[in-house]
Amino acid sequence: MNAIDPKVRELGYEIVDIEKRTEYGQKVITVIVDKVPEGISLDDCEKLHYAVEPIMDELDPTNGQPYVLEISSPGLDRPLKTQRDFERNYGKEVEVKLYAPIKGKKSYEGVLVERTEGYVLIEGGGALNKIEQNRIAVVRPLVRFE
Repeated sequence: MNAIDPKVRELGYEIVDIEKRTEYGQKVITVIVDKVPEGISLDDCEKLHYAVEPIMDELDPTNGQPYVLEISSPGLDRPLKTQRDFERNYGKEVEVKLYAPIKGKKSYEGVLVERTEGYVLIEGGGALNKIEQNRIAVVRPLVRFE
């Protein structure tokens, strides 16, 4: 889907992820986009849909089968995936979920201090936790509802 990236960037947005799935027998392609620091509105999604749809149709991502194209915002708790995502969230609270427990815990919450290719460092509960990247299932911003 690198073919749509230049158009998305030209309009001032960035692609966060592209998901493909089948829902009720229908192929669905969801392009998740963001605009930092403003975020994405419904009008932004509509604008991007009309800009990207002709490119997608030309690419024929489903080999001639009909599909639904969705443009979506990442949401408040979208997983941090790229180094840029992590850097934007340094100093903010995150939740780290693991594939398997470390010292009896399968999730950690704290302030994101650093991320390298080898580990994520978070500060929480009065301790610094250095968690190896290959043990992490997902890192998300911590959203608290009060």
